[in-house]
Amino acid sequence: MSLEALNKQVKIDLSYLAFGGPNWVRPLSHPEGHVYDVVIVGGGQSGLGAAFGLLRERISNILVIDENREGLEGPWETYARMVTLRTPKHLTSIDLGIPSLTFRAWWEAQFGSESWEALDKIPRGDWMNYLRWFRKVLNLPVVNEVKLKLIEPTDEGIHRLHIEGKGAPSDRLLARKVILATGIQGGGEWHVPPFIAEKLPRHLYAHSSEAIDFKALRGKKIGILGGGASAFDNANFALSEGAAEVHVFVRRNELQRINPIRHMEVSGLIERFQALSDADKYAVIAHFFKYNQPPTNDTFERAASWPGFHLHLGAPWLNVEATDKGAVVTTPQGKFTFDFLIICTGLVTDPALRPELRLVESHIARWGDRYNPPEELANPLLDAHPYLSPGFAFLSRDEKGKKLLYGLFAFNYSGLISCGITASALSGLKYGIPKLVSAVADQLFFDDREEILKDFFAYSEVEFVGEWTKTD
Repeated sequence: MSLEALNKQVKIDLSYLAFGGPNWVRPLSHPEGHVYDVVIVGGGQSGLGAAFGLLRERISNILVIDENREGLEGPWETYARMVTLRTPKHLTSIDLGIPSLTFRAWWEAQFGSESWEALDKIPRGDWMNYLRWFRKVLNLPVVNEVKLKLIEPTDEGIHRLHIEGKGAPSDRLLARKVILATGIQGGGEWHVPPFIAEKLPRHLYAHSSEAIDFKALRGKKIGILGGGASAFDNANFALSEGAAEVHVFVRRNELQRINPIRHMEVSGLIERFQALSDADKYAVIAHFFKYNQPPTNDTFERAASWPGFHLHLGAPWLNVEATDKGAVVTTPQGKFTFDFLIICTGLVTDPALRPELRLVESHIARWGDRYNPPEELANPLLDAHPYLSPGFAFLSRDEKGKKLLYGLFAFNYSGLISCGITASALSGLKYGIPKLVSAVADQLFFDDREEILKDFFAYSEVEFVGEWTKTD
């Protein structure tokens, strides 16, 4: 099957499911202009999957906005530097059970079934190409180069979205529901330890999530802080781009070897996570936080094969300082001087860190408001996560916030404790998207219930037109 034939098959499959039926949500008018039933913030894999899910539910008055240029949504061609995805290739995600929309169908249409069997893991660039195709073949309503600055709730229960960017049709959008499909950093911010950020000038370091000019680092000596998969991705990428030496520093005495996600994928823990008690949810994610996602075997071997690769275990950074020779890093093993540092220390999740939520974040319930964990599990990093509904809706910590937060959904990494990895990992999307879409649709239906029921009770269109005469 060619890609052209696959495109036709997608249309056929969707027609069998009556995809694209009439929108059932009642249009809402507003003096400021058009009101979208749903605006999805983020046009990466989560946003595209959510849009497809809503369209399947005949909710079509929607818009997806993304701050990046078309084709550069998500991390895949910006700061992601792995050679392949870590997720097993056979796991499905945003196709939502439509075989012709799977990555495998897209791959085999171009390279054949034998190539699929020979494929170990999905190449990063090919995953991005698949997402571009997914958006195009479904004709999803995405507008690029539109950045959300602020969510402003209104008295009418509508959210005014203040936006900017080349693609912005105006300075604001109106939406009944807002889905923040903003990825791993969408619930907080990338974290650089203060002892680094406060002591070093910016030309000496970058967080792994930032754009890095690796060509300028050819022949240079680079230090990397972190022992997770991202650290080894960046080490390998830097060496492949011509860095002379890359030193990876890990505080543990040995590398993590266990990836809890692999167990989640086969145990039912991803799809049934929302059914757990708060105590179980907290305990599961507290355990999950003990493990940085380790590098895959091929990633580690690829990095370690470079003659300039150096790994330092049991080597936390105790201090950094800027000198005329570069950045000097102090560890228990001594001092090291580098031309540049890459910080692979992950992120911090807290709605207070999100500028678009600044008008409402003080009302957002956190886990620290709703659950008091055992002392041995307590973790302020977990406590700062928002306490979400099973359908990813923000909940309020006070009465005033209920109306302000109504209609706001966090389909990003900040849902980790409330909803598991269903919105934060590729292997969870097939379970998270239906829950999200159902919750959004339920709210829209509930909002319009009086008019819907009134019309139902008044419905009098004749369907049976035959005649029957009573006889003895």
